[in-house]
Formats: sequence, C-alpha cells, structure tokens
Amino acid sequence: MRAVDIIVKKRDGDELTREEIEFFIMGFVRDEIEDYQASAWAMAVYFQGMTPQEATDLTEVMAASGDQIDLSSVVPYAVDKHSTGGVGDKTTFVVQPAVAACGVPVAKMSGKGLAHTGGSLDKIESIRGYRIELTIDEFMDQLAAIGQVLCGQTADLTPADKLLYALRDVTGTVGSMDLIASSVMSKKIAGGAQGIVLDVKTGLGAFMQSVDRACELSTLMVEIGRRSGRRVVCLISDMNQPLGSAVGNALEIREAIMTMRGKGPPDFRDHCLEVAGHMLVLAGTADNLEAGKGMIAQKLNDGSALASFRQLVETQGGDCSMVDDPDKLPRAKCIETVGAPTDGYIEQVHALEVGHTVMALGGGRAKKGDPIDHAVGVEIHRQVGDQVKKGDPLFTIHANDEKKLETVSASVLAAHRIVDEAVPALPLFYDTIGD
Repeated sequence: MRAVDIIVKKRDGDELTREEIEFFIMGFVRDEIEDYQASAWAMAVYFQGMTPQEATDLTEVMAASGDQIDLSSVVPYAVDKHSTGGVGDKTTFVVQPAVAACGVPVAKMSGKGLAHTGGSLDKIESIRGYRIELTIDEFMDQLAAIGQVLCGQTADLTPADKLLYALRDVTGTVGSMDLIASSVMSKKIAGGAQGIVLDVKTGLGAFMQSVDRACELSTLMVEIGRRSGRRVVCLISDMNQPLGSAVGNALEIREAIMTMRGKGPPDFRDHCLEVAGHMLVLAGTADNLEAGKGMIAQKLNDGSALASFRQLVETQGGDCSMVDDPDKLPRAKCIETVGAPTDGYIEQVHALEVGHTVMALGGGRAKKGDPIDHAVGVEIHRQVGDQVKKGDPLFTIHANDEKKLETVSASVLAAHRIVDEAVPALPLFYDTIGD
C-alpha cells in the first residue's frame, strides 16, 4: 500500500477498507506518513465523508493505537457519560456519584477545558489535593473498590486521535462529522465502558448549533457504538443558555454539591436525572427511564449521592472539608451583582458570550497550558422565559481583578436580551437517539 493511493481513493469518494485505514492511521502514528499527507487525507474525508463502516473502522483503529482498558476483570458492567461541551455543564459531579450510589460502576476519564467550554478536570481541581492523574492499575483498583473513578486520560490513550486532532485544528477540518464522531467514540471505546450516554449539546454555546446537525452526529455515534459492541444513547440537549446558574470552576462544584443537598437549580437537577436515568437503563438496573430517574432522585434526596461524591473525593486525595463546607472552595476577591436594567421578559442569555466572559476573567484557557483561576466566574440568576422587574438581580460577577469588573459586567449584560412580550422557556432536551 501507498499513502498517496489511499488519499486519492478517498478524494474520489470511494470507500476505504479496514486494512487501508489501519495502514494509514498507524503509519501516521509511527511517523511513516507525513503531516501533509495526513492533512490531505483529512480534507478528503471532510469533503467526501465516510460510510458508517469506515467511521467505525477509523474509531476502532484509533482506539487500538494505544492503551485499551478491559474493565470486565474488575466489574461486570460499567457505564460512562460524555458531554460535547457546554457552558455551566457540571453534570458529571452529580450524575456519576448518584449512578455509583445505585450500584452501577462509572469509569470516567475526562479532559481539561479549552476555549469557552470548561473541563471537568479543571473544575474538580477546585477541590484542594484532588488527584486527576492515575495509572491504569490505580484506575482499575479504585473502580473495583468504590465503583467510580474520575481522572485524566492516560498519556497512551488514543494517541492517533491526539495527533489527528492537532492536525485538524490547523487545517480547517475540525468540522468533519465523521472525524468528530470517531474522535469521541475512540476515547470512549478505549476507556472500556460497555454502556455510554452522550450529552450532545446544540445551540448558541455549542459546537453543533442546529438540532439537525446534532442529531446527525448522534445517529453516527450510536451506529459506531452498535458496530463496536457498545450500547450508546445520545441526548440532544439545549445550550442556547448556560445550564443551571453557575459558570466557573469552583462555582460549578459548589452548585453541584448544593444540588446533591436539594438546593440546586431545578433545570440542572432535571438534566442530571435524565442523563443518570439513561445510564441506569443501559446497565439494566432500571427497566425504563422513569424508573431510572426515580432511583436517582431517591439517591439525591436521601444524601446517598453526596456521600458517594465525598467518597470519590476522599479516595482521590481531595480535601473533603470542601465538600462538607463548600464555602471553603476558592472564592474571588470582588463579587458584584448587576440588576435588570428594565422590566420585561428574558428572551436570551447568550451561552457563548457568558462562556467567553468567564475566559476573560481567567476561568478558562485560550490555549493548552494557560493557567486557570478556579475562583472566578459568573452566576446567572434568570433564564429564558423568566419575567423580571427593573433592579431584580440578573447576574453576579466573581472576579479577582477589579479592573475587569466593569468590562465583564457590560459583556454579560449584553448577553441578556429583555423584551416586552412573554417568551416561552427553552426545553432541556430536543431528542433522544439510540437505546
């Protein structure tokens, strides 16, 4: 085989075999195929697309390019969940411990945040001492011991995906549906979970801004999962406005803890019930979604989910006093609440603009390696459809730089649109695809 022949074949819209995909991807990993050839191949995929079998073969080859974890040696069935990235999405910190409290093991490797979407690891590191780097042996031992793990990806997990994504990022091919689906699913398959719930965001603050595109991506990921022997459910969820109230690392951890204490925003709690309920159905612990949601609600109500979260933090070296007393989490020096400038109804809370504001405060990173300020962020007090009176609290800024307050406040205010006529609330979910 020759790399150029594979590029030409895909350029002309023909279907690649498993052997051709493996030859090309593994050759790229071994530096036997040049960056410019991989770039040409990615562009050919971008324009010509892939068949579901090609996308599955690519997914499995990338998963096999590094470590693959077999969880069956320590637990009979494990589930995982993944979000495609959202503003204020702290779902993992409620869903994982609640599902684990129901006796279903949750094996989760996560990543750092980039651009306007925060990363689960950045958020959990708001808890002093929490270890995000575990060896595979530690990962397996902890899953066997307490039924849950939340850590960073190992260096040898899907190296092919890391190399290919770095290339896509600078060649205008990030938007390829087939490459996105293969990237997400390769990491999930390598991670070993048999049941996977994918929270696919759509709207102003999401990568997939239309419901149709989100459904198209979800359908492909479910099909890849089916062909790879995994059960996959995709939930198409709204990301036109932030999820819950808090946006920012420590603020989101606090909101997750308060939700497990029965004091969180209703929309966020409902979102967690839906995601976790599907995880229980996949594991066979619940017969249907409503039964699963009921089981999760019980774990939230009786304190079991919070106790499970505390156990996770303790096992991974975190300071549990911050779970017991969230006021001990990092706090910003400057906190300012801004009121509604007029009477009316909230028509828009632009999620992307809110996410960019948190980045400007130092709570996110523009490029890998940028430092993170865990204390800063924004609390959004109103949602689309809410009626407000002039002066009602609209949002609160948490900053460590007083000079940024005025600029940032203006940006968040501009993200809100208030109109005279009543506006319907946004749905939490648009569709469910898969099992």
